[in-house]
Amino acid sequence: MITVNNVGLRFGDRKLFEDINIKFTPGNCYGLIGANGAGKSTFLKILSGELEAQTGTVSMTPGERLAVLKQDHFQYEEEEVLKVVMMGHTRLYEIMQEKDAIYMKADFSEADGMRAAELEGEFAELNGWEAESEAAILLKGLGIDETSHDKKMAELSGSDKIKVLLAQALFGKPDVLLLDEPTNHLDLKAIQWLEEFLINFENTVIVVSHDRYFLNKVCTHIADLDFAKIQVYAGNYDFWYESSQLAQRMASDANKKKEEKIKELQAFIARFSANASKSKQATSRKKSLEKITLDDIQPSSRRYPFVGFSPEREIGNDLLRVEGLTKTIDGVKVLDNISFIMNKDDKIALVGKNEIAKTTLFKILTGEIEPDEGSFKWGITTSQAYFPKDNSEFFEGSELNLVDWLRQFSPQDDSESFLRGFLGRMLFSGEEVLKKASVLSGGEKVRCMLSKMMLSGANVLLLDEPTNHLDLESITALNDGLISFKGSMIFASHDHQFIQTISNRIIDLTPKGMIDKEMSYDEYLADEKLQKQVEEMYA
Repeated sequence: MITVNNVGLRFGDRKLFEDINIKFTPGNCYGLIGANGAGKSTFLKILSGELEAQTGTVSMTPGERLAVLKQDHFQYEEEEVLKVVMMGHTRLYEIMQEKDAIYMKADFSEADGMRAAELEGEFAELNGWEAESEAAILLKGLGIDETSHDKKMAELSGSDKIKVLLAQALFGKPDVLLLDEPTNHLDLKAIQWLEEFLINFENTVIVVSHDRYFLNKVCTHIADLDFAKIQVYAGNYDFWYESSQLAQRMASDANKKKEEKIKELQAFIARFSANASKSKQATSRKKSLEKITLDDIQPSSRRYPFVGFSPEREIGNDLLRVEGLTKTIDGVKVLDNISFIMNKDDKIALVGKNEIAKTTLFKILTGEIEPDEGSFKWGITTSQAYFPKDNSEFFEGSELNLVDWLRQFSPQDDSESFLRGFLGRMLFSGEEVLKKASVLSGGEKVRCMLSKMMLSGANVLLLDEPTNHLDLESITALNDGLISFKGSMIFASHDHQFIQTISNRIIDLTPKGMIDKEMSYDEYLADEKLQKQVEEMYA
């Protein structure tokens, strides 16, 4: 267990935390949420001891061990992969090192023998004899093949280094596990494995993530960081979000009787607590939800941007015809004879491991680059709006403030009042609209790009990883806006919930051709025969 008492921290005049009091208990997984810049990563650093709070204390049950997902991917370049994982249990690794040093001595003394015996006893208590096999199992689960276990870290790709550091944090069954964005750069299989690991993990987990599907799968509680306080709620992210919305509706309906509100709350909780999973975690979460009262649910102060795309023209049946597109980049064929027809109402998700292939297809379809072979043709009734993965060209060196920046893309109404109102819906208010476009954060730039697209009135949207850099509130708003969109779209994303709730067609651009299926994302993943075919096409 980890206990936080009266913790406070300021950076200059800015108050990040004040009088935070929480107990994080075993058997629970806490999703730490909050707006960008609220201090989530900073709070994890306080819990880990990397950063000291100005007031208050953080304490752990004596004898317990804490593990943290490290962020420095180049820290262990000259170390072997398997050893890096075992370094996650500092004391166990120290014993292993000292034992090896003693047994290597040429002049092995009686004192050395006694010390070695002590170490062997502690080694056995810490389950040291299983250490290598446990480390290997963790690596294999995350997708690091046995042939890489003896390699130096410097020989691995960036994404594989991240997997090794994650295995290091999970190694040795820590009592408290702190994970900051653990799904970043993980492939789908690794994320699924991690979800199952955390669902069955019996100790304490505190995780920061922008992946709502992941939070919904693994969390028993949500720790909401807002107004320099942290409030803990039972349930996963969707329960927190919908209960906060329910609380707002209840608070605004002053005429509704308390009994009616209680019935509404009970029906709401019954819907969320019904869970087919038999895991201890699901059972624990169900019991916690059933204890919630009206006083426990609170309206959130979160501000959600408004994201709504309104096509100016109804789309016809002839949208897009792609025939034999082939493209080689830097000597590698990234698109090979790609052909498909886009139909009215299609919401196509580009999925799979080949990031360059997806971005290349977007660039060809928007005319940014030419294919080596093949052709494509947009229907006469279509108009397209494009969200590129890299938006730097729209902002770098720009001396325009946000009003003038957006004015460039407003074909109908370029008045300041209209543009200020539009920016206000995207959470730029007051003096913020006079900021230079070049100084915006990553998330602010994304919101500006979405504003540009909304002003276009396009009836076909092309979006390459639009959730990158966004906080949970903006992701939720974008997700809802695209669900409601009346046109058609092609988009790429790693956000499971985003893909599942928006798409009705899946295209996977594999190295050995494309897979094209009209089905939901969950159906695509659940089809074992299809997934075997996918694996063969990536092999």
